[in-house]
Amino acid sequence: MNRDQAIGAALMVGSIAGIIIYGWLLTSPYSFFILQLTAFVAVAGVLAILAWIGYTLATTPPPKPIEEIEKEIEEELKKLEEEAKKEGQGCCQESQSAQQAA
Repeated sequence: MNRDQAIGAALMVGSIAGIIIYGWLLTSPYSFFILQLTAFVAVAGVLAILAWIGYTLATTPPPKPIEEIEKEIEEELKKLEEEAKKEGQGCCQESQSAQQAA
C-alpha cells in the first residue's frame, strides 16, 4: 500500500468514526448543544469565507487599464524590432566585409 492509499484509508476510517460519534452525540442528553454547535460552525464557516473574499477585494489593487497595457506592449515590440534591425545590420556588414576581403 503506497502513501496515498494509506492517507485515503485513514481519511475514510476517520470520517466513518466521525459520523458514528456525531450520530451518538445527537441521541445523547447533549443533542441540543450539539445541534447549536453544528449550526454555529456552519454559519461561521460561510461568513469567514465571505469575510476573506471581502478582504481580498478590498486590499487588491485595481488592474491597469487596457490602454496602458497596450501602450506597454507596443513599446516592447518597437524595442524588439529596433534590436532585431541592429543585429541584422551588424550581421550583414560582417558578411559583406568578409566577402570583399576574399
